[in-house]
Amino acid sequence: MNMQYPQSRRSSFATPRSTEAVSAIERVFLQKVFGWMGGGLALSAVTAFSIATSPTLQNIILGSTLLFWALIIGQFLLVGTLSGWVHRMSQSTAILCFVGYAVLTGTTLSTIFMVFSFASILNVFLTSALMFGAIGIFGAITNRDLSSWGSFLFIGLIGIVIAGVVNIFLQSSMMSFVISAVSVLVFTGLTAYDVQNIKEMAVLEAHDGALASNYAIVGALTLYLDFINLFLALLRLFGDRD
Repeated sequence: MNMQYPQSRRSSFATPRSTEAVSAIERVFLQKVFGWMGGGLALSAVTAFSIATSPTLQNIILGSTLLFWALIIGQFLLVGTLSGWVHRMSQSTAILCFVGYAVLTGTTLSTIFMVFSFASILNVFLTSALMFGAIGIFGAITNRDLSSWGSFLFIGLIGIVIAGVVNIFLQSSMMSFVISAVSVLVFTGLTAYDVQNIKEMAVLEAHDGALASNYAIVGALTLYLDFINLFLALLRLFGDRD
C-alpha cells in the first residue's frame, strides 16, 4: 500500500527558510520515521519468532482459519484507520494503531518459519535491509524529482495484486517467480519514491509538532510496508524451503 500525504498540507506549510534549516528539519523528521519503522520491524520479528517457537501459540493462533483471516482483516483495518484518520488522532492513538499493526503482522508472518529455514530467513532479511537502506538513502539525498515514478509504480502494484489473485487458482511456479521478481522492482522503486514524499512533510516539524509526530508514524508505516513486501518477494525468490 502506498499512502500519500495531502497536497494541501504540503503547500500550506511551504514557507521560505534557509537550506541549512530545511536540511536539519528533514533530518530530524526522517530520523523519527526510520526510528518508528525500525521499532515496528523489531516488534514484528519478536512476535513472529515467539509464535513460531511456541507450539501452543501456533495451535491457538494459526490453528483456526477463521482467526487467521480475522488477523489479516484486522491489519487492513488498522492501515486504513491510521492512514485515513491520522490528522484527527491523538499521538497515543496513532502509536497504538502502529504497534497493533506491527504485532498483527508479526503474527501472520510467523508462518514463514514453517516454510523456510531460519538461516534462509535471516540471510534474506539482512539482504533486504541492505537493499532498503541503500535505496532509502538515494530517495533521501537525490535532487531528482521522483514524483513521475508514482503512476508507473501504482500500475505495477495493481498488476502484482491481480496476478497474485489469479495465481491462487493457477498455482503456476513460473508465474509466482515473475510476480516475485516484479515485486522486488516495484517495492524498491516505491521505497525511494516514498522516502522523498515523506521528506517533503518534514516542514510540519517546525509548525505543528504533534501533527508531525503522527505523520512520522504514518511515514514509518508506509516504509514498513515497503520493506515487508520487498523482504517477502526476495524470500520467495531466494529462500531455502524446509
